[in-house]
Amino acid sequence: MPQVIFPFYSALIRPQLKYCVQFWATCCRKDMDNLEKVKKGAMKMIKGLKSITCEGRLKKLGLVSLEKNRLRGHMMIAFFDKITSLVDKGEAVDVIYLDFSKAFDTVSHDILIDKLGKYNLDRATIRWVHNWLDNRSQRVVVNGSKSCWKGITSGVPQGSVLGPVLFNIFINDVDIGIESTLIKFADDTKLGGVATSSEDRDIIQNDLSKLEKWSEVNRMRFNKEKCKVLHLGRNNQFHTYKMGSDCLGRSMAERDLGVIVDHKLNMSQQCDAVAKKANMILGCINRCVVSKTREVILPLYSALVRPQLEYCVQFWAPHFKKDVEKLERVQRRATRMIKGLENMTYEARLHELGLFSLEKRRLRGDMIAVFKYLKGCHKEEGENLFLLVSEDRTRSNGLKVQQGRFRLDIRKKFLTVRVVKYWNKLPREVVESPSLEIFKNRLDRHLSGMV
Repeated sequence: MPQVIFPFYSALIRPQLKYCVQFWATCCRKDMDNLEKVKKGAMKMIKGLKSITCEGRLKKLGLVSLEKNRLRGHMMIAFFDKITSLVDKGEAVDVIYLDFSKAFDTVSHDILIDKLGKYNLDRATIRWVHNWLDNRSQRVVVNGSKSCWKGITSGVPQGSVLGPVLFNIFINDVDIGIESTLIKFADDTKLGGVATSSEDRDIIQNDLSKLEKWSEVNRMRFNKEKCKVLHLGRNNQFHTYKMGSDCLGRSMAERDLGVIVDHKLNMSQQCDAVAKKANMILGCINRCVVSKTREVILPLYSALVRPQLEYCVQFWAPHFKKDVEKLERVQRRATRMIKGLENMTYEARLHELGLFSLEKRRLRGDMIAVFKYLKGCHKEEGENLFLLVSEDRTRSNGLKVQQGRFRLDIRKKFLTVRVVKYWNKLPREVVESPSLEIFKNRLDRHLSGMV
């Protein structure tokens, strides 16, 4: 029965498959298949679903595959690929960063249950969710003094497995009727569209009015003081938008899923921020760790410092030489800390430690990302990001990407444009690798001559 098996799977099995998955997410097809077999086995246990295909069972239960669950990090690349393309064409673009007020705490239980019914979930499952949310109470304790118990009529339990799932179901219809591009990532939502003409700006304003109406109907308010507008493009009129009777504030930079995006789109502020944080951590290691041997410093650098420099770096890769050097100086400093390597050149230290320069690591990461978009687990998204060259010439690698036109550096340096010349120069043997792991090995051999 789904009302029994599904909750057990969600509460006991799926957390094992998702714990720290952003760190250990597999890239091998066989490993992905093994993880998917666990979900398929759980779904086959549910009566009435044994004879349905895996895709049918996922749709019936309102689930997505584990592989698709890891695609959310690519939403920023897909969104800003459109934005940078529009700005490069001379269009003005406005991006509105929306903020729900106490999002997870204001999910109305009765509205949520009604929405679950509209997704064709069976009555037993809906009743199970209702019983799970119903009859909850809370009180406040301050210095031993206790308030009265108060019944909870809204909110999904945070820290639970079902909480984020129910929240996503609750806001899933927020984009109905929206003409602009709306991106949802849990409670982080942004709206973007062309703002060149007054008609364009009216469309965005009408979308904001629809979102305001949605928030009133669903009793989930926006924190309008935190909703900000990022104006992009040289010909932007810096239009003032409203939600209800409140004017939205203008912002010069916003933190988007951990990445600082400013109005220039050149990523310099992000480079400054990550270099500062990485240097701060490296300074703590230098002060607090007595031993400076490679066995101690190298693992600490790899685990604590370098991830700061490479989080989502395929999206925000530095545009300017000064920013490239700023990031590289962090690794220069880290390798110089190691005892016995202080007097070596940077290139010699990298060779001795078996490391790549950060610039080469970014190039390698770009090529791996393109492989995933064209041949791997993100192929569906890649169809909207890359256009393949139709003719297959003798000297081609067999999977050449068409180079798009660009005027501005913000477009030239964006992932979908900057990778083209490097990808097209890869030999056929590398591009035609049957798996991601083989591709990485062949790519490393191809790039071995570069520091």
